[in-house]
Amino acid sequence: MAALYACTKCNQRFPFEALSQGQQLCKECRIAHPIVKCTYCRTEFQQESKTNTICKKCAQNVKLYGTPKPCQYCNVIAAFIGNKCQRCTNSEKKYGPPHTCEQCKQQCAFDRKDDRKKVDGKLLCWLCTLSYKRVLQKTKEQRKHLSSSSHSSLQEKEQYTRLSANHYNSQKTLSTSSIQNEIPKKKPKFDVVIANGDSFSPDLALDSPGTDHFVIITQLKEEVATLKKMLHQKDQMILEKEKKITELKADFQYQESQTRAKMNQMEKTNKEIIEQLQVSESLFIFIFQDYLCSLPQV
Repeated sequence: MAALYACTKCNQRFPFEALSQGQQLCKECRIAHPIVKCTYCRTEFQQESKTNTICKKCAQNVKLYGTPKPCQYCNVIAAFIGNKCQRCTNSEKKYGPPHTCEQCKQQCAFDRKDDRKKVDGKLLCWLCTLSYKRVLQKTKEQRKHLSSSSHSSLQEKEQYTRLSANHYNSQKTLSTSSIQNEIPKKKPKFDVVIANGDSFSPDLALDSPGTDHFVIITQLKEEVATLKKMLHQKDQMILEKEKKITELKADFQYQESQTRAKMNQMEKTNKEIIEQLQVSESLFIFIFQDYLCSLPQV
């Protein structure tokens, strides 16, 4: 009996090939708890529920520091403290200031001074590196599928050739030498002759333009997704700035109305003081004139 292995989520036992690589999850757990990207830091994590869209680390940071801001380098909405995300902060301390990414053209790629750490000789940022590796992985899987399909078709053709030869041999009584001449020679595993006589190699088929087109299409999809994300982040920044401008306008109007009210009050107070002075002056003149009239004439 084949050995069974436990799923790391539900702890039920399955054959080893039924579990996923790395996570060791069964098919039902993979469907119920898929690997998704965090809304904030864009790190992949295992989703516990459909409403859970941020990883545990970002959830904890939201409780401590509130909603994050876009990072000034990579534009990922993960700057909980200051204007930079933790990934760019650590990379800047370790490798120095960022350089321009050769893919997205943003100032968010850190040079590790090691060509082996570069992706195909290019200096890429973290997000573009992940996208590039996903494209390579998909291309590798596509080539593996094409290779297995070609190998299967070759085996079927060889099996058909052997059956045809056996049937022919059972109907004809030929000598051993003639039979050997009649049986088609077995073709190499990866060498097929097509109708026009030209040789066709599956290894060359794997490097055909169709595969290159698949890589290009996948890269374009990744670039479109990145541009959409950047556009969404820019829209969020514009909305925040518009909100800030609206708040400043409202505050300015309030301050202006308060200043106007104070000026009106001061003007009213000044008028009252002037009127009181005028009344006092008139009363003083009247008393002075009455005093002069009361004096004996010389």
